[in-house]
Amino acid sequence: MLELKLMGVKKFMEATLVVENITFEAYEGDKIGIVGANGSGKSTILKLIAGVEHMHYYPGYPQTSSYGYDEGLIHLPRGATRAYLEQTPVYLEGMKVIDVLNLAFEEVDGIESQMRELEQQMQVLEGEALEKALNKYSNLVQQFEAKGGYDREEKLSRVCTGLQFSESFLNKEFDLLSGGEKTTVVLGKLLIHNPDILLLDEPTNHLDMEAIEWLEGYLKTYKGIVIIVSHDRYFLDNVVNKIVEIEDMKSIAYKGNYSSFVSQKEENMRIQFEHFREQQKKINSMEQTVKDLRDWAMRGGNDKFFRRAASIQKRLDKLDRVDKPKFERRNMRLDFKTAERSGNETIKAVGLSKTYGDKVIFRGAKVLIQYCERVGLIGPNGSGKTTFLKMLLGEEQPDAGVVELGANVMAAYLPQKITFDNEELTVLETFREGISILEGKAREYLSKFMFYKNSVFKKVKHLSGGERIRLKLGMLLYQDINLLILDEPTNHLDIDSIETLEEALEDFKGTIFFISHDRYFINKIGERVIAVEDYGLKSYLGNFDYYKAEKAKVIKPVEPKKTVEKSEKKQKDKNSAVKPEVTEAEVLARIQNLEKEMSELDVAMGKGQLDYEELGRLYERKQALTEELETVMETWLDIS
Repeated sequence: MLELKLMGVKKFMEATLVVENITFEAYEGDKIGIVGANGSGKSTILKLIAGVEHMHYYPGYPQTSSYGYDEGLIHLPRGATRAYLEQTPVYLEGMKVIDVLNLAFEEVDGIESQMRELEQQMQVLEGEALEKALNKYSNLVQQFEAKGGYDREEKLSRVCTGLQFSESFLNKEFDLLSGGEKTTVVLGKLLIHNPDILLLDEPTNHLDMEAIEWLEGYLKTYKGIVIIVSHDRYFLDNVVNKIVEIEDMKSIAYKGNYSSFVSQKEENMRIQFEHFREQQKKINSMEQTVKDLRDWAMRGGNDKFFRRAASIQKRLDKLDRVDKPKFERRNMRLDFKTAERSGNETIKAVGLSKTYGDKVIFRGAKVLIQYCERVGLIGPNGSGKTTFLKMLLGEEQPDAGVVELGANVMAAYLPQKITFDNEELTVLETFREGISILEGKAREYLSKFMFYKNSVFKKVKHLSGGERIRLKLGMLLYQDINLLILDEPTNHLDIDSIETLEEALEDFKGTIFFISHDRYFINKIGERVIAVEDYGLKSYLGNFDYYKAEKAKVIKPVEPKKTVEKSEKKQKDKNSAVKPEVTEAEVLARIQNLEKEMSELDVAMGKGQLDYEELGRLYERKQALTEELETVMETWLDIS
């Protein structure tokens, strides 16, 4: 049984304490999501489990089994394989993408090499030497099979298809790829490698929705332990069965997915606050009693009152005090300065066409976004979402047609990759550049975006991705605007900051047009989804879940009606669940099997120990069998 345990893990980075008490367990088949604010130590925990961070070994613990850090232990089963998704992967110069993916088969290749070598030797060996070689060869064959050597092509094909690696992409040099492409390739290598413990740091950051949904399905059926750091709440809801929250350098584990974690945490905080209030009443009463006893003792000179006061005070000092829950943590406090309203037509495209060489992006596309709408633009990577934005902002010109902003539109644009004109300037200098504002007022405003005290003097070249977004948002929102254009706004924000941004956007009175792969964000903010489809822009009047439901209707095959006339049945024999060429004996055998399984289900459902979910699963199975039995019975009637 695969088992991973972290017990009281404490870690310093130089003189800075990063995590103080991390404790949780994971078992075979567990999918665990680690959540917490940026800088809370989530990635550090993954690196510690992976063995990437420096370790301090304790005497008495074998290095292959359990190991310690500044304090605490991480226990791994002996021989368990681990793989960590690197954020900045580096490989030998000249390697192609396919070469990197094939690194997942290094161990298999080593075993195969030994097998080929033994095959050569066995041609000349005799007697006892040959028998030893045969035994060794047999063991190697078993290892080769266990490591998936015979499934190599199937594994490679499955991952390449799921992550949309084309033949031309596989032959590209790895060093020439973008940072996001490199990370995606390494993700593919890890999935092919199939380690016992898979450690993923923001695996969805550079994937489009189709690839994310494929990855969800892949991880759901993963047999080992998967530990994920992610701010994609929709992904966490669909994949994980446990959440570990890192807060104040400590960990708390919750059963269930992300939404379950949120409701459990809210309930825990409510209970904690009730306990805090009750204890505070008790403490206040005891403190007042101590004060009264001392007053009486002073006035009457009675040592008995002093002793009683001292006894109560001792109880107070030993009391295990309940902390007051922090309902509101320090976070961005956004405030939009909305300008006067624009015209009804905010964004308009008519007859829009664009090609790059032989690649068609848009052909006669059209769209209209009206004032105050909240619209999300979605589509696969490379489908033309960013190209549309560039044409809208005048950075590129269409081959035909027009795309433009409406009358009196004052737009603010938050790009996906944020840069500043002078990276040597400080946060304060960058914000004040080009506007007239006193330093004190500027620092007060920047504090709303979590730039406090000396952090305003940090050079922008040293800012993290999340800090860059916060500064850029601050600069945009200081202007008068009635249209917000956002390109992947949640990419580098932690979940708390994303939720703060969502709350602020809900209060914005103008139009919001955004590109995002964050399905939770689209559901929360989007009132309409525009999908890039068939070189055009198709509108869906709802959020992401509505869009998915509409797409499912198109894809779902039309089921034949259950009740049809006999004359119609004869014409539609070829569409029957059982093909007409089957014999009557085969159909009768199938009927008997269905009836037997339904009878077994009735017995199982009659047991009182089943929970609600299991009972529901059995009932759904019986319904499916009942429908199949009806179809097979109709076929039998036709044959007979």
